[in-house]
Amino acid sequence: MADASSIAYDALKMAVEHVLGKIREGKKLSTEDVLVLYLGTIVSDLKEIRTEIARLDSRIDETNKRIDQTNQRIDDIVKTLSARIDETNRRIDETNKRIDDLAKSLTAQIGEVNKRIDAVQITLLEIQKLLVELVKTRLQ
Repeated sequence: MADASSIAYDALKMAVEHVLGKIREGKKLSTEDVLVLYLGTIVSDLKEIRTEIARLDSRIDETNKRIDQTNQRIDDIVKTLSARIDETNRRIDETNKRIDDLAKSLTAQIGEVNKRIDAVQITLLEIQKLLVELVKTRLQ
């Protein structure tokens, strides 16, 4: 069974054809005839508008699909980039730990060297004192 709008459209189409027949015959149009022509024009415009809306809906759907695909690609890139950033951060942390361990080791070695230098300086001072005493005793 046809829906009401298609029945109304068919009825209006027949009425418009009837009025157009009157125009061809050169007959005078009634107010109702003019109204029928006007309605026919409106319905025709509406049909064109609906066709354009359907076309635009299709384009919007295609655009939305492309946006979804682009978003998926962006999500994939973000996941890959996040994984690479995490790996880089892990490697930086490992490198920082090695640097810290090396700095501690070098600090300890420098401390030992400083102690040895201090010991050598003390020994040199003692040698200097002994030499001064030796020179004094020889000069006397």
